[in-house]
Parts: sequence; structure tokens; C-alpha cells
Amino acid sequence: MKVLSTFAFAAGLLSTFSDALYLQRRTDGPPKVVGFPVQRKNVPNPLLRDRLRRRTGTVQASLQNEATLYFANGTLGTPAQSLRLHLDTGSSDLWVNTPTSVLCKSRGSPCASTGTYSANLSSTYSYIASDFNISYVDGSGASGDYVTDTFTIGGTSLSKLQFGIGYTSSSSEGILGIGYQINEVQVGRAGKAAYNNLPAQLVADGVIQSNAFSLWLNDLDASTGSILFGGIDTEKFEGTLATLPVQKESGYYAEFLITLTGVSLGNTVIASNQAQAVLLDSGSSLTYLPNSITEAIYEQVSAQYSSSDGAAFVPCSLASNTTTLDFTFSSPTISIPMSELVIPATSSDGRPLVEADGTKICLFGIAPAGSSTPVMGDTFIRSAYLVYDLANNEISIAQTKFNTTATNVVEITTGSSAVPDATAVANSVAASAGIGSNNVANAIGTSTSKGAAQKTAAPVSLGAMAAVGAGMFYAAM
Repeated sequence: MKVLSTFAFAAGLLSTFSDALYLQRRTDGPPKVVGFPVQRKNVPNPLLRDRLRRRTGTVQASLQNEATLYFANGTLGTPAQSLRLHLDTGSSDLWVNTPTSVLCKSRGSPCASTGTYSANLSSTYSYIASDFNISYVDGSGASGDYVTDTFTIGGTSLSKLQFGIGYTSSSSEGILGIGYQINEVQVGRAGKAAYNNLPAQLVADGVIQSNAFSLWLNDLDASTGSILFGGIDTEKFEGTLATLPVQKESGYYAEFLITLTGVSLGNTVIASNQAQAVLLDSGSSLTYLPNSITEAIYEQVSAQYSSSDGAAFVPCSLASNTTTLDFTFSSPTISIPMSELVIPATSSDGRPLVEADGTKICLFGIAPAGSSTPVMGDTFIRSAYLVYDLANNEISIAQTKFNTTATNVVEITTGSSAVPDATAVANSVAASAGIGSNNVANAIGTSTSKGAAQKTAAPVSLGAMAAVGAGMFYAAM
């Protein structure tokens, strides 16, 4: 959720409920689906951002994608105030900055590109309480008021949506959290009942039929993907959707956790017979796996690990390797091309990272989870078409189709009938690792760090790479 400072270099290394989901085509009009594009934004230092931002009818929208932060455009208030919001399945509150905050008034106007919200300029604003307070592992975050106002996204307007205003904030980006309501700040911090966040309010207002949405990020080179609230697009994935249960945490459905059972790299088995809970989180740039699995992957691809950064680096030429990294979830397997895992990076002066022999160096999209719950972030999600079904506590998953222009939107309703294009996975494995009461505590009010690894892979000197300069950024795509 954050854009933060650049990398520092160390000597020799880069310091560097519960009917089944039902899908159908409407015959009495267009599907009740809200959709909009999501767009990708270029982000400095995704590693630090990941560490500091982690919180432990159909509507369609467009997502922007610059590097690996995904944004949707919306408006708040009357008259409308425009905002670019970071789409986050790992949290549940919508919150925005106010233009009078110390951060937004600081040098460089950091909030100018994402927009701000001023309650005094809206005739439809209504105050709720002054207990909005979201925090991150470094003690930063945002605090202020909970309010309601008119919210418009994907051509759909909600007359009264609750959200937070960050009068004090350390993030220049407004966040659109669309996870479970138990994960809302006022539930965990203030001990209050949950409110209708965006997906729930779309259902309450009759805009969509079920609290469910599908996400298609497209590939690393694409500038846009899409999200559909209340529907799926059958042209955006291969084969059929496989439906898996969301894993409970201490008896609660709190986060989008499913069970990872195996990992392979080409014909090499990295891990098998696993029962590892992993979090599907669009707000995480990288994918964070158990340390032992991560280390085994690094060994296979000759990744060079930086313990100070908690991530690894590889020659950029690895992107042309046709081997895939395959993740199995009881039966469905999602294959990640190397081109989706090798991420361009530059030094602080804009030059590519290179070794003495001219070899260009890139960031590798897998990092160790340390003691935290593993996270399947954007480097995984781009290759998977995902249906997040909050109403039925299920996730449906299929291999994505990259860069397709075909579309066939089908509405999600509720019922016990068979699911077109989706089949429940028989004998799916229940997670025995990564599930615990600490996760629930983190899910309902505070943030956790998924990227702060403690165990390191065998250190490998990056030699001349240390000379490229003080700092590194994702390269603009």
C-alpha cells in the first residue's frame, strides 16, 4: 500500500455462508455486474513497501498497473472529488487522504497524483465517528474519521458508503480494501460491529446479487487488468474454475487463505505433500513463501539473496527461460512463467543494475516469508484468474489468459445448483500450517509484515553490482 524509500547497498551485496456459488447469464437485461479497469503503477522499492504495508448484479472496473501496484479510479462526494485508489484484497477499509494533512502538504505534493478528499467541499458528507485508525508494522499508518458519502466507481454510484479519512497519514495513496468485513479497523480496534464495505454495500443496494468478485491482472507488461464485482469473464481464463474453501482462522473467516500443497520448477519438485495456508493478496507486490521452499527455488535459478533486503536478484536474461514455477492447490495447478517473476529494476539515477561484465540484474518475484503467513502476491496473481466468493467462503481459481481482448461476462448469483465454469475440488486439503489465532488478531485491526524474513539463503556475493549506486527502483514498464 505504500511507496517508500530506495534500497541501500551493503558491501558486496545489495543491502539490497453457504450455498454454492452460482453463475448464470441474465435473459431479462444486462448482468448485474459492476466492472472497471485496474491500472498498474510504477513503484519505487516494492520490497520495503510490502514489508511496511502488510495487514496481518456484477460491477466491473479497470485496474491500472504500473510495475506491481494496482489502482482503480473513483470519486467521492458531491460534487465529485477524483481519487486513484490502491486495490487491496488483503484489507477491508476504503480510506483516503485529506489535502490538509501534513503529508499531503509536504514538499513535492506527494498526494497530488492520487487525489484527496475534503469533507467540507461535499454536500453529501456525513460524519460517523473519530475512531478510524489503521497501522502498519513500522508504527506508521493513517488515522482520522469514519464518514459516509457518495462513492462512484465503474459507472456505478453508491449514495452512502462508509470510509475513513486520513487526517494523519504516512501513505500518499488512498486504499480500496475489499476483504472480509471482520478485517475492518472499527471491528478490531474499536470493538464495533462490522459495516458494509464496498462489496457488501453493492449487495445491500441491489447493484450485484452476491458478495463476490473476480480479478484479472493480466501480465507484467500490460498496463491494465480488470475487476468484476458480482460476475466473472469466462474469456479471461483457461479451462474451468476450480473451487477451494477459504481456510478459517480460530473459527473465523477473516482473510483469503487457501491451502498450497505443492511447488515445482519445471520437472523439479520443490515441495510436495504440503498443507500450507497462503494468503491471496493483491496489495502485495511480491510472493512470499516459506523459507525452505524459497531457498530451494533460489538454488534452482541461481538467485542471489540479500538478507538485508529479504529478497533475491537474478540476471534479467532469466526472463526468457521457458521453465515455469508451478503451484498446486490440492488439484489445480497455476503455472508462473519466468517472465512474470523477473522484474526490471534500476539504480537511483535511472540506469539498469549491471555487474562488471555488463550482465543486467533484475529483482526476483519470490521472497521468504520468515515467521509470517506466506502470501501469494501480484507475481502469482497475474498468472491466476481468481474469484473471491465472500458469501460462500470460497476461492475459485484457473490459469489466466494473458492479453486477451475477448469478453463474456457472466453474473454470479446464489443457489445450490452446479456452477457453470466452476467445479468444487474433491477432497481438498485443509491447512495445518500458517493458521492460528495470531493471524486473526492481525486480521482485525493491525498490520503484519509478510516480508520480514529471518532465515537467509546461502549468501552469494553480487560483486560489482554494489557499485551501481545508492538505491534501486522498479523500472517503469
